[in-house]
Amino acid sequence: MLQLRTPGYRAIDNLRRQREFPTGWSSMTDLEKQANSFLEAFHRERHEVSRQFGPGFFLPELIDGALRTSKAEHMDMTALSSTRKLQLVRALERLTAMLALNRRYVSFLRNIIIDIAERSGRNARVLELAGGAGGLALALAEEVSHNRLPAEITSSDIVPAYVAEGKETARRKRLPVSFRTLDACSFEGIEPGSIDLVIMAQSLHHFTGGQLAMMIARSKENGAMAFVGIDGFRSLMLAAGVPLMASLQGIPEFTLDGFTSARKFYSEPELDALAEIATGKRDHSVLSRWPLTITAISFDGSHTPAAL
Repeated sequence: MLQLRTPGYRAIDNLRRQREFPTGWSSMTDLEKQANSFLEAFHRERHEVSRQFGPGFFLPELIDGALRTSKAEHMDMTALSSTRKLQLVRALERLTAMLALNRRYVSFLRNIIIDIAERSGRNARVLELAGGAGGLALALAEEVSHNRLPAEITSSDIVPAYVAEGKETARRKRLPVSFRTLDACSFEGIEPGSIDLVIMAQSLHHFTGGQLAMMIARSKENGAMAFVGIDGFRSLMLAAGVPLMASLQGIPEFTLDGFTSARKFYSEPELDALAEIATGKRDHSVLSRWPLTITAISFDGSHTPAAL
């Protein structure tokens, strides 16, 4: 219901005709500004299109507008102590395990990783952004160890406590995965040409549209062949279901974060537009695999993201 695909894509077409769809950028700062400005224009235009389409489209638009928020989640608050942040990220890892999400993520990524390895003639070098305590990276490392997945895995996050938690888990489980502290928006310290695939899971909604566009562009700039982002499907069902599932952890802040997350999930048209703004091309796919939305972008044009 909250995907609003028909009015969303009509709004994008209208903005193209009005020459309000970005067609180029001069710097990362310019890209961030253009992407954020576009999303503001997109929401205004979609509102108007939905109103013109009639009540069947306008009511979901009004509901979406009422739910949408830019509020930060507790785990993103800089004032929150490391101890409390760890409590929340551990709750997230437990919930992810309970829903077997990492298993699904690995299955989505496997073909792309194998394809990159075959084309490059070496293990695919995978960088996870905003990985928290590294649940997905650890799951991929298990595939490397047990099923010979041809990959070298690195997980990153800007919170040192999360990175330390991931390192300790990898040491305890003897898994081949590296962890590093990294600002996903800047890629500072990443050597150009050192990564083949950039991935994000369950974290796209933590960032503004401009920040997402920068991450995609920096991935390409640093020589990656592809970018894959996986997040929740924007819907009323998940707006209710995510906080309900989060409440099972018995942590009030985590339950609130679940509700905030579901209100911030991006719709397919938004992700589609951001990928095009960042790359200037249409070499990407935005796919729905309930309850997830997957954004897969090819930078070299030599494989099909839709293979996911």
